[in-house]
This record gives sequence, C-alpha cells and structure tokens, in this order.
Amino acid sequence: MKSIEIGTNGFKASELILGCMRINNLNIDEVKHLITYAYNDGIDMFDHSDIYAGGICEELFGRALEELPGFRDKIKIQTKCGIARNSSGKIVYFDFSYDHIVASVEASLKRLKTDYVDSLLLHRPDTLMEPEEVAKAFDYLYEKGMVKNFGVSNQNPGQIELLKTCVKQPLTMNQMQLSIVECGMIAQGLNTNMTNKLSFMHDAGVLEYSRLNNMTIQAWSPFQKGFFEGSFIDDPQYPELNAKLEEIANRYSVSKTAVATAWILRHPAKMQVLVGTTNVRHLNEILGYQKIELSREDWYALYCAAGHTLP
Repeated sequence: MKSIEIGTNGFKASELILGCMRINNLNIDEVKHLITYAYNDGIDMFDHSDIYAGGICEELFGRALEELPGFRDKIKIQTKCGIARNSSGKIVYFDFSYDHIVASVEASLKRLKTDYVDSLLLHRPDTLMEPEEVAKAFDYLYEKGMVKNFGVSNQNPGQIELLKTCVKQPLTMNQMQLSIVECGMIAQGLNTNMTNKLSFMHDAGVLEYSRLNNMTIQAWSPFQKGFFEGSFIDDPQYPELNAKLEEIANRYSVSKTAVATAWILRHPAKMQVLVGTTNVRHLNEILGYQKIELSREDWYALYCAAGHTLP
C-alpha cells in the first residue's frame, strides 16, 4: 500500500487509516485479528478518540497491543480530544482548554498502554477556544514526548489560522467528512462563479487551503450519505451511482467500496481515507482500490452519477 508524507517533518503513514470507533463490539481476539490483518495488508495508521464508546475502544486496543509484542513500534496511533459527552452519550460541550486537552491525552495514553501517540487531533471546533491555551497544551505534550504530530478535525481555514497565531507545531491533518455523495468541499470549487446550490461555500475553501498549507485531509465516512444516515452502496435512492460503481467494479474485478475509495484517492490533494469497518472481509473488499486507475472521465462520471452537476 502507498504511504504518503503528512506535513513536511518526515511523518509518513498509509493512505488508508483503520478507524477504531466500533471495535468495542469485538472481543480481544477479534481486535487482534483485525489490526494485524490490516497491518499485514499495508495499513499502519489507526484512528481513535477519547469519546469512542467512552474510552472502551482505546482500552481494547491497548490490551491488544499488550498481547502483540513489538506491534506498537510498527504502527501509528492517532487519537482525538475536545468533545465532552454526558453519561448517556450526548454531546454537551466542546473543550479546548489546557486542562481538558492534557487530561484527555494522559487518559488516552493510559488506556492505549503507550507512552505516546503519533498524532493528536482537536475533535470538532470549540467556539470558546483560546488559542493560547491550546498552544500551551501542545507545547507540554510535545516537550514531554506524549504527542508527535498535531492536527484538527472538521475545521475551516479561519479556525485553523486562529490556532496558528499561537500554536508552534505544524497542524498537518484535518479530518473531514468526504465521499462521492458528500463532497461539498469539491463541488463548491467546481461551481465557482455560479449561483446554484453547489456553489455555496460551507467550509471556506478547505480543500484548496489544505493543499496550499501541506495539510492532509483524512476523509471519514467514505461510503456514507448524510451524517451517519447509512451507506449509499446498493442504496436504491442512488441507482445511477450504483450502476456506475458496478460498471467500474466489474471492469477491475473489485467491489463497489473499492471504487468509492479509489474515487477519493484519485484526487491530487493526497488525502487519506478513514475506513471504520470491523469486518476483515469488508476490509479486504475495500483494499481492492489498489487495482484501480480512474481516468478523469470515470472520476467525473461518478461525481455526476451521485447527483452533482457540472456548471
């Protein structure tokens, strides 16, 4: 599998990331099988958050690392912090304070049974953020060797620039929702100087900003429609898209999910795709993307088949 350089400090990772949000539904042996299977197929980056299943996902991953001697040194672990949930799991506020960031990372490291994470993302924006506090937290975590690289999640260029007024470390990742169906960051650029619905600038040009500033977009929910509303794969609401996915999949003898993955990675922004499956059969289907070379014609045909129009 292809590795990409993230930022300019020599940090490299696989272009596919395995998301660990749902591994709480597995037992420890299944977790070990999943992550070693992923690694053996070239995936060396694993994504967490302190809120996934209330920390249980990180705990399970940490237990798996204990039972897989030497595995930690082969992989990159990413986690996120900044979202506060109540006991029922409802988001109640965001917190980018120094105390919350540091305490969250310390707790994640304890659960993951590791001395450091390779990358830390601020999970969603906090409108009460004081960039001086974030900078203080990042300095502490970096100097202590607890975090190697930093980034954000679901943030626009203005929010990132505000952070950069104080934060010394490069912000090299931005985790954003992106799929063939949910591709506003692409559609708005294609519809520049238009007044149609697709021209609405919802994220202030985050795609172009990321390319200009050496930030890697990590595409989450690559097969989703809406916000956790289910997959568009084989959804009867998307007959034209699924027909085109099937046509290309048959051409390469791969799955539709492989084609959907290849569509994202065909973009020259050098993104990563975050896949959250816990099923090794499904993961193997996704990995078929490596056989595909999408032409411009195929790429745009998939874009239009999803219901987007060209100006």
